[in-house]
Amino acid sequence: MSHQSELISSDIDAYLKQHEQKELLRFLTCGSVDDGKSTLIGRMLIEAKMVYEDQLAALEKDSQTHGTIGSRLDPALLTDGLDDERQQGITIDVAYRYFSTAKRKFIIADTPGHEQYTRNMATGASTCDLAIILIDARKGVLTQTKRHSFITSLLGVKHVVVAINKMDLVEYSQEVYQNIRDEYIQFAARMSSDDVHFIPISALDGDNVVVRSKNMPWYDGNTLMHMLENVYIASDSNLQDFRFPVQYVNRPHLDFRGFCGMVASGTIQKGDEIMVLPSRKTSRVKSITTIDGDIEEAFTPQSVTLTLEDEIDASRGDMIVRVGNQPRVSQRMDAMVVWMGEEPMVPGTQYLFKQTTKVVPGTVQSLRYRIDINTLHRQPAPSLSLNEIGRCEIDLDDVIQFDSYKRNRGTGSMIIIDRITNVTVGAVMILDEMQGGPSQDHWDAEPVSAEMQERSSQVTDEERAARFGQRGATILITGLTGSGKRDVAQALERHLFDAGRACAVLDGPKMRLGVSKDLGFTPEGRSENMRRAAECARILNDVGLITIASFLAPRKEVRNRAREVVGSERFFEVFLDVPVEVCRERDTNGMYAMADSGEIMNFPGITTAYEEPVSADLTLEPHSVPIESCVEAIMALLRERDIVD
Repeated sequence: MSHQSELISSDIDAYLKQHEQKELLRFLTCGSVDDGKSTLIGRMLIEAKMVYEDQLAALEKDSQTHGTIGSRLDPALLTDGLDDERQQGITIDVAYRYFSTAKRKFIIADTPGHEQYTRNMATGASTCDLAIILIDARKGVLTQTKRHSFITSLLGVKHVVVAINKMDLVEYSQEVYQNIRDEYIQFAARMSSDDVHFIPISALDGDNVVVRSKNMPWYDGNTLMHMLENVYIASDSNLQDFRFPVQYVNRPHLDFRGFCGMVASGTIQKGDEIMVLPSRKTSRVKSITTIDGDIEEAFTPQSVTLTLEDEIDASRGDMIVRVGNQPRVSQRMDAMVVWMGEEPMVPGTQYLFKQTTKVVPGTVQSLRYRIDINTLHRQPAPSLSLNEIGRCEIDLDDVIQFDSYKRNRGTGSMIIIDRITNVTVGAVMILDEMQGGPSQDHWDAEPVSAEMQERSSQVTDEERAARFGQRGATILITGLTGSGKRDVAQALERHLFDAGRACAVLDGPKMRLGVSKDLGFTPEGRSENMRRAAECARILNDVGLITIASFLAPRKEVRNRAREVVGSERFFEVFLDVPVEVCRERDTNGMYAMADSGEIMNFPGITTAYEEPVSADLTLEPHSVPIESCVEAIMALLRERDIVD
């Protein structure tokens, strides 16, 4: 079963190449205290001949001093290396061990069973493909068994082996095994583990670990080692959604600028079209560079450097994705949280959240419920204590790019860091949907009721035009904060009203104090605010009014969608082209200063991009000409397009 091969003596290069190409399986052992996790790993290492003779001799000597099974060899001491672990006979920290067989390479995480160290178990499970959950045949399914089972399910471990251990101490009873199996199946019915197997073993004696046990002829399944060698994990990786968090910008000289990082999921090829988030700038992959030279294609979990055909501003914390396959971009999300801090998690407390390569301040806005580990029922709770699990609403100070954890473990997970001690206090698994608040793009959403239809008005557009002396239209005035949008909008409203025209002003404050009071200032929130404003403007236009819409609207795509909603023949985009330096001088509220200091996140023109219109219907410079001149230019446009006489 070991990795020994004749190639070692005859062709070492061929052996190393063969070993390098073996598939890697990461798995962990977990369960309650004294269920035999360390003993099982020690037995596997000994059976796989991965223990050198001097280690085995030292192990025999240590077994006399620290062993828990009399004078016999204690395999648990191979992994329990800390003095405190040997003195107490328990595992405290996560211990990683490596071994290989003819078929696979393995990385084992031996995790603690004691409730106090549940956080260590969650750490070990976060990177594993398979979990071995041990159950003491004498004790059955315990609370910690349930807690570890739920955490493995929560952390997306797709393959689970329930090893019912210490069968030698219950006289290899098939009835005991079957009762524990039935109890576990009943408990696990509400969890999402897809692939669960049961094996009766004796880790101390090696029954059904590597060799089939003669003491349990009633068991006709595979041994544990056979299952580890043959479990199918090739389809577990997400190869559909390309996600490349930028870790470092490599600029060794003037002729090279590459973006370094690890492919979190998916694949990318030279020449593929990509988008950088959150700026949404697009380009194509010019080259894919590794330490061994350029390659044509990269896939998860390779670490590579991407160079692009265009000079795009991107830095650590940004994410490179495919244009047609993008993650969610938001600062609000619902997530399951495993709390690891000694101090309870209290909603409203400020923490740091680290997701991929980005660290963002934020809060746990609310605790929706806590999970009762014994019943998996939801309970109301004011806080989360050490090792407790709950569903929380998280509100960050800046946007992140993420998928649900179920779809993508790399981009759907975060850790929570205490701002004072810099200690990791929580593990976060982002969920598919949010409870309350917008969590999707509504531009293309269908009405809830298919039977609901709009009835045509008995008043025609021609009758309204004859009554008001105008046609309904929307003037979108866009520009940076401080460019004078509101001043121009109000002056235009005054001019139209004095001329006997029927008009109305829609702007950010009016929308956000009423219709859009539930929205934030993320790109997602701004997009939804603009959609609602466009729908309001369309209704006003339908009754013959001229709508003056004053919005920052930083994304070109969103402005174009608003044009589609209102109707291109009655939508006019007016761009106030004012340099950011002038906008800063006009800023009486100190918004730019707060954005510079990081007090305000997601501020267009400073911390996020403002996409200037390239084909606006009218471009004005209100910092260079009087407001009256700007108003007259807009009126000339309306007369030219037959909106007013």
